[in-house]
Amino acid sequence: MKKLDKVILALFSVIIFLQSILIICMIAGWVKMSTVTTFVTLALTDFNTSKIILVVAIICLIASIKCIFFDSSNQEKKAQGVLMQNDNGKLLISKPTIENIVSSVVKGFDSVEEVTVSTELDHLNNVIINVNLVVSKDVIIKELTLNMQNKIKEAIKKTSDLEVKEVNVKIKNIAVEPNGKNIE
Repeated sequence: MKKLDKVILALFSVIIFLQSILIICMIAGWVKMSTVTTFVTLALTDFNTSKIILVVAIICLIASIKCIFFDSSNQEKKAQGVLMQNDNGKLLISKPTIENIVSSVVKGFDSVEEVTVSTELDHLNNVIINVNLVVSKDVIIKELTLNMQNKIKEAIKKTSDLEVKEVNVKIKNIAVEPNGKNIE
């Protein structure tokens, strides 16, 4: 959260807190409505006080519009990779690094002809691997994908100490012969 957002949140929290206290006092009968009306009337009739109230109201309006319509979170940093921190410092494992690890594992399977890998990170930095494959004709798809998913999870855990939430495998096609016919 950026500093401006923290200031805006604190300002709105104080305003809502004060309004809540005033409403509770009015409902409980500790503050009379005529007292509040008199105070507001005096504040708005005094030229300097009304200018201050106007400026504060405009600032609150602009701040609320900013908070409602403009997201200040920095998604680019989060999307670049997984940030890990320990006593010695920080480590950013980039998405391309994870994808290269997965590609090297998948290319170790003889029945894989082509592979494309993409990595997703959710808001909790859970790693989700998506693997698209073109496989050879004699492959047992269920066995291949189960072995592949397990080896990918093991490789990522071993090399980066990250837990993989999901390994999604999509078989795009069966490899074709050079003349364009499916291998049978």
